[in-house]
Amino acid sequence: MLKTTFTDRLQDQQAAKKAMLARFKPKPMVTAPVKVDSQAEREAELARVRAARAAAKEAQRLAQIEAEEAAKLAAVLDEQGQIEAARQARKDRKAQAKAEARARKEAKRSGR
Repeated sequence: MLKTTFTDRLQDQQAAKKAMLARFKPKPMVTAPVKVDSQAEREAELARVRAARAAAKEAQRLAQIEAEEAAKLAAVLDEQGQIEAARQARKDRKAQAKAEARARKEAKRSGR
């Protein structure tokens, strides 16, 4: 059995109290070598996001313009095709009328 004296207990109490108080003392911080400016970082990120959105919006606008131009070109080509078909039909009718007139003329000549 260990015999502890009053002074030993006081010393142990003081050491325990010092250890407990040492836990509450601020510990030295490790500081970052480069100070980070979070405001500038946020602004840079915001600028990147805005630029990406603007690029996407511009690409969408260009695609829409291209689609409208393609639709206009298709309409013009369709209209030209209809005009050409009407011309061809008229040519065919005229050629048929001419052939019928020639046939009547030949029939009239052969009938004499």
